Amino acid sequence: MKYMDKSIEELHEMLVKGEVTSEELVKESLERSHEIQDKCNAFVTILDDATGGEVTDSLLSGIPYGVKDNYSTKGILSTGSSNTLKDYVPFFNATAINNLDKAGAVKVNKTAMDEFGMGGTGTTGHTGTQLNPWDRTRICAGSSSGSAAAVATGVYPYALGSDTGDSIRKPAAYCGIVGYKPTYGMISRYGLFPFASSLDHCGAMARSVRDVAIVVDAMKGLDPNDMTSWDSSKMDLLGACTGDVKGKKLCYVKEICDIENYPNADDELKAHLENFKKTVEIARSLGMEVDEVSVDRKLLNAVYSVYRVIHSAEATSNMSNLTGIIFGPRGEGDNYIDMIKDHRTKGFSPLIKRRFVIGSYVLQKENQERYFKNAQRARRMIVDTWKELYKKYDAVLCPVGVGPAKKLDELNKEQDINTMALDEHLQVGNFGGFPSITIPNGFVDYLPVGVNITGNCYEDEKVLNIAYALESAMEYKGQYVKEVK
Repeated sequence: MKYMDKSIEELHEMLVKGEVTSEELVKESLERSHEIQDKCNAFVTILDDATGGEVTDSLLSGIPYGVKDNYSTKGILSTGSSNTLKDYVPFFNATAINNLDKAGAVKVNKTAMDEFGMGGTGTTGHTGTQLNPWDRTRICAGSSSGSAAAVATGVYPYALGSDTGDSIRKPAAYCGIVGYKPTYGMISRYGLFPFASSLDHCGAMARSVRDVAIVVDAMKGLDPNDMTSWDSSKMDLLGACTGDVKGKKLCYVKEICDIENYPNADDELKAHLENFKKTVEIARSLGMEVDEVSVDRKLLNAVYSVYRVIHSAEATSNMSNLTGIIFGPRGEGDNYIDMIKDHRTKGFSPLIKRRFVIGSYVLQKENQERYFKNAQRARRMIVDTWKELYKKYDAVLCPVGVGPAKKLDELNKEQDINTMALDEHLQVGNFGGFPSITIPNGFVDYLPVGVNITGNCYEDEKVLNIAYALESAMEYKGQYVKEVK
């Protein structure tokens, strides 16, 4: 590769100086897209007719990028990686896409994902499984699996993702890149296919903290089409990345991060947590205070159950319009009820159907108090616990997942209950709408692992600066897979 291993700022400088043209960048990105598609199955649609864009003062102008396939893109196939929308071509753009268009960014493909964002493996989409470029016997995680694989292989410097539970941050960790989910509502969700509306976030993936800051700066802002959006115009995410973190206070949760909690820990988990300890020491060497705190283990163990109930209920409601009457291929039958049954039976994967069954059950009148309302109460307790931490600390620092990416042939293994809190704690960021970013912090068995920084709502600048400082003190900024074997 000649260009696509560069950062956004480096590419912009080269464009301004005339050292490269936007057409050349797009050509290289498209060529790399086809190369990676054959090895990682990262895309639903490759836009071979994409052309270069005008170079302006905007840092993103003329630079190619990828769009997760659950963002509405005018005139471009947008399937959500589901058979129910396999032929859907929207007539409008998501607001985030419009904002990037204004910035002069050039989209070159739509990236594959778990069907409608439901799933954390990158294996449930209608185009098949996305393979991890570091080791193709392993997953990318999900649901932003294609975006992670593309950025990690140098197809372009950044791609869009969405995050309902950890769908930007965990794939970023497994693929050795940066994944950032800003405060809820900072980026309008208009035109993002809804999964669970109270949990859904738009965000970005890139190979550095500064790059995700640039992208989110361009996408953010108040949107009258999204009542949950808010005016973030006074925030300067890129400008906040100074590296000055002396005196900042971080904490990590003992029940999540201490190896003593994992009696059945394998070598990968032990190495992952040992690596996290080194990151804690790096933070201290930068002048930050890092304390160990304790959180009720029962509350931590409830995170995944709460997430499962709430997202299943909201997904069931949000996707009730996917009947084959308004969207998607028309089902067979003598009347509209039979046609809807046929469409939904054939169109959704088994995973999606299971989520709908759970959602329908917990939303039944006789079950709402026991399941849905109790889940909301538990969610509030979890969020309040984190907010109490933010009264004293600037951010919570935690390792991502239980180690490097899981092997494909081990996905059906029963999860160790002891590791549940470690594997699922990123969902807390969605419960509270907290800004949350994952950066690479090392390798385990030659595979990348990540660390997560989550802060209080509307303190994105602080969170990004902490991440930037840690990134600058480590050696994993800008890494990518040069050759996928």
